[in-house]
Amino acid sequence: MASNVLEEIKEKITKKLPDEVQLANIEFEGPEVVIYTKNPDIVADNGDLIRNLAKELRKRIIIRSDKSVLLPYEETIQKVEEIVPEDAEISNITFDEVTNEVVIEATKPGLVIGKYGVTSREIVRKTGWAPKILRSPPIRSEIIDRIRNTLMHNSKERKKILQTLGARIHQGGKYDNDWTRLTAMGGFKEVGRSCMLLQTPNSRVLLDCGVNVAGQDEKSSFPMLGVPEFSIQDLDAVVVSHAHLDHCGFIPYLYHYGYEGPVYCTSATRDLMTLLQLDYIDIAHRENNPLPFNVKHVQKMIKHTITLDYGVVTDISPDIKLTLHNAGHILGSAMCHFHIGDGAHNLLYTGDFKYERSRLLEPATTRFPRVESCIMESTYGGHEDVTPSRNNAEKELMKTIYKTLKRGGKVLVPVFAVGRAQELMIVLEEYMRHGMVDEVPIHLDGMIWEATAVHTARPEYLSKDLRDQIFHMGRNPFISESFNKVQNNAERKQIVEGEPSIILSTSGMMTGGNSVEYFKWLCEEKNNSIIFVGYQSEGSLGSKIQKGHKEIPLEDETG
Repeated sequence: MASNVLEEIKEKITKKLPDEVQLANIEFEGPEVVIYTKNPDIVADNGDLIRNLAKELRKRIIIRSDKSVLLPYEETIQKVEEIVPEDAEISNITFDEVTNEVVIEATKPGLVIGKYGVTSREIVRKTGWAPKILRSPPIRSEIIDRIRNTLMHNSKERKKILQTLGARIHQGGKYDNDWTRLTAMGGFKEVGRSCMLLQTPNSRVLLDCGVNVAGQDEKSSFPMLGVPEFSIQDLDAVVVSHAHLDHCGFIPYLYHYGYEGPVYCTSATRDLMTLLQLDYIDIAHRENNPLPFNVKHVQKMIKHTITLDYGVVTDISPDIKLTLHNAGHILGSAMCHFHIGDGAHNLLYTGDFKYERSRLLEPATTRFPRVESCIMESTYGGHEDVTPSRNNAEKELMKTIYKTLKRGGKVLVPVFAVGRAQELMIVLEEYMRHGMVDEVPIHLDGMIWEATAVHTARPEYLSKDLRDQIFHMGRNPFISESFNKVQNNAERKQIVEGEPSIILSTSGMMTGGNSVEYFKWLCEEKNNSIIFVGYQSEGSLGSKIQKGHKEIPLEDETG
C-alpha cells in the first residue's frame, strides 16, 4: 500500500521537476517526502519549486543533495572556513548524515547566513551540505552535545527508523473517520503521571507519558498502561507537550516495553526531557529506588524523536496531522492541535500553559483555525486558586530574601530545574544589579546550570524582551557573576558553613536531590529561610513543610 503511494508521488513529482534537478531518488522519511538531487544548486535555490509541490501534494517536502555529491567532512570544514568571514567566529562544525546538513555554530550567525542568504547558499553549492546555522551558546550544553553525538553515531539506524515510519504514515487510512476516543491513563483528578490515549479507526497516539515523582509506589507513580484500550504494538506515535517529568518521565519505559515508534516534540523539549530523565534515573539509583528503565532506553528514545517547530503542520499517522503552538509554560512547551481525518474532528490538548507574559517566555497561543474539543490542564483552576500578580509575588519573594540576608541567614529555594529556576535567576539578577538586595552568591545546584545552558542554546523560544536584552543590549542575565555552579559535596559543606547566600536547588518538591540535603543542614538555624516557588504535590516533603508539620522524619547516610 505504502509503496503504491510512494510510486504515485514519485510520478507526480518527476513530472513537475525540470531536467536540471538531476533527480537521484525520492523517499519517505518520517512525515516528510525527501527529494534527492545530484545538483546542489537546486538545493540552494529550491524555494518556490518546493513550496508549490508541497501545496499541490499536501505533503511536507524537503530537497537534499544526494550523498554522491557531498564533500568529505574535512574538505567541507575547509570550504566553510573559506566562505564564511572570520568575524562570524565559528565555534563548532558537525554533520547530520540523516538530513545531509552541516551544523555551523557561530557567535555571529548572521554573517554565516550572509545578506539575503548569499553565504549559506554558497556553502551548499561548494559542498553539497545544507547549512544549519546556530548561534554559539554562552554556556556550553553537555546534554545537547550528548544528543548530537547519539544521533550522529546512529545515523544509519535513524535513517531506517524514519523510512519505516514514513511508509506507515503515508499508507493512508483503511477505515472511515466516524469516531474519536480519548482514554485517561493518568493525570486526571491528580497532579502527575499525565497520559492519554487518542484513538481513531486508523490510529493510536499517546499524549504525554509522565510520572508522579511524589508517588509512594508503582501504582501511584506511573501511568495506567494496563487499560484494555492500550496496546504497545498498535501505538503509532507519542506526542510530548513539555519536558517536566510529570508529562515525559515514563517515555523511556515505552521503549523498554517494546515500542519502536516516534516521539514528537519541540527541539527544546527533546533536550530538556533527556536531561531530566537522565537525572531521574541517576537520583533513583543513588537512593536505591531503581526504575523499570535505564539510560539505554533514553538513548533509544532520542533516536526515535522527531522535533517540530511551532506552527508546522505534520502528518504523524495515516489520518492525524499535528501542529504544535507555544504554551508559554516552560522552554519549548507546546499546545498540541490534532487535525483528525479530512477535517472530521479537531482536538486541542493544551498541556500546561500560561496566558500571562513572563520574564522568560511569550504567552500561550490563543488562536487556532478550528477546535471541536479542548482538553486543558486546570492545576490552578479552582475557585479558591486566586494567585497574586507577578509583580506582587516578586516583591514578596525579595522581601523575605532581604530580611533573611540582613539577619545573616541563608535562603534555600527548592526549585524545578526547568522554567521556574530560570525565572528566578532573571529576577534575582535584576534586583541585585539595581542594588535592591545585597549582592551575595547565588548557588545553583542539581540540574539547574545544565538546564540554563539549554535555555541559552535555544534563544528562539525565549521572550522577545529577553532576546532583545541578550542580543541587542549585550546583557545576558544567565551569565551574571552572581551565579555559582555547585560542583560537589565539599562545596556544599562550604556553602552551608559560609556567609549568607541564596541556594537554588532541585528537586522542587523535595522528593529527592540536594534540596533535601540542604534542608537537613539548614532547618534548625532560625536565621535561615526556605521559600517554595512551585506546586507541592500531596505526600511530598515540600508539601509537609508547607503545611507546617513540626516533625518530619528524614533519612541519613545509615537510613
